[in-house]
Amino acid sequence: MTFTGAEEGRSELGRSLLERKAMTSDWAPAFAAVPRSAFLPDRIWPHDMETGAAVTVDQRDDPVLWSSYADADVPIVTQWDDGVTDGPGRVPTSSASMPSVVFRMLRELDVKRGHRVLEIGTGTGWNAALLAHRLGPGHVVSIEIDPEIAVQARERLARTGLPVRVLVQDGTDGHEPGAPYDRIIATAGLRRIPPAWLAQCSPGGRIVAPWGTHYSNQDAVVCVGVGDGGGVGRFTEPVEFMKMRAQRLPFAGHAAYVPDGVSGADRSTTKVTESELLGVSRFAVASFAVGLRVRDCCRTVADKRDGARPVWFYGLGDRSWACAMFRDGQTVAQVWQSGPRRLWDEVAAALDWWHTAGQPGFERFGLTVTEDGTQQAWLDIPENSWPV
Repeated sequence: MTFTGAEEGRSELGRSLLERKAMTSDWAPAFAAVPRSAFLPDRIWPHDMETGAAVTVDQRDDPVLWSSYADADVPIVTQWDDGVTDGPGRVPTSSASMPSVVFRMLRELDVKRGHRVLEIGTGTGWNAALLAHRLGPGHVVSIEIDPEIAVQARERLARTGLPVRVLVQDGTDGHEPGAPYDRIIATAGLRRIPPAWLAQCSPGGRIVAPWGTHYSNQDAVVCVGVGDGGGVGRFTEPVEFMKMRAQRLPFAGHAAYVPDGVSGADRSTTKVTESELLGVSRFAVASFAVGLRVRDCCRTVADKRDGARPVWFYGLGDRSWACAMFRDGQTVAQVWQSGPRRLWDEVAAALDWWHTAGQPGFERFGLTVTEDGTQQAWLDIPENSWPV
């Protein structure tokens, strides 16, 4: 398929997305008509896929390099620290997602002509523009919590001739005056699906969102079919999104848990290895599975120094904590635990459960959400569920 009128770099990206089946052919016209570059600011921070670092690129200084990143299948940070810092800061807080992820999520959304869509997290506006091109004027409402980002997105959408109603508010509440919606899509990582979304989605509708637990920063795309009383759906693939502001990790910091070091904690050992616990890739399914089983727990993986790596676990409902110290060349790791919960024991049990179940992949897990927001994860069938 050719992309008439598209620049060479964008045409190559489009062909690649089609060949890898990240983008289906029905989305190709929108891709060709709505360039991602039209929705990016002059100064961007693309994610270097080899080093894992963010690089600073300014269109005014190097337009060729800027364009190459705009037309590449890489995530691009567009804001740091909720806009407090003007450049690489502590935490990226808004971005343009990888095009392959964008189109895989749009595929899962399964929109049809005439559908009305509510988008949570306008960001640059590119995702909303793609939907507006596909569905036509007046069929897309987008919510953005950051006023400055919302203004910029409105301007870009207007310039491309695809006006979308962009509301500045907390997306947790959805937008009841525009309900019901046939589809709801979130472009920020969730830890809970808000009840308002279920109430505002038509029966037979669908919610597509990146969802995960506080155990790690990892998410997985979940596709929830909405019916009377709630919704149920499966996970499809691992992703990692910036978290919805109202659902960010409520972590008090290491010092609040371990003010005096590990000397007073209970000690033990484990034969669980570092690779078994963390996996060999950023999107290890073991981490996702353990997070589903160990509720209200945050895991922090420290840098390795002199062949030693501590992995910390913190309870979010109390001040329980645990630490496993892995050392290169040693088959047994030292473990410390303190507080009402035995967090390492919970993690080790969850990991053992995952192995016993045959190391299921993301696609074997699912999520059930009731109309009051209660969530249950499950393996293979909804009847095999537990609270999350």
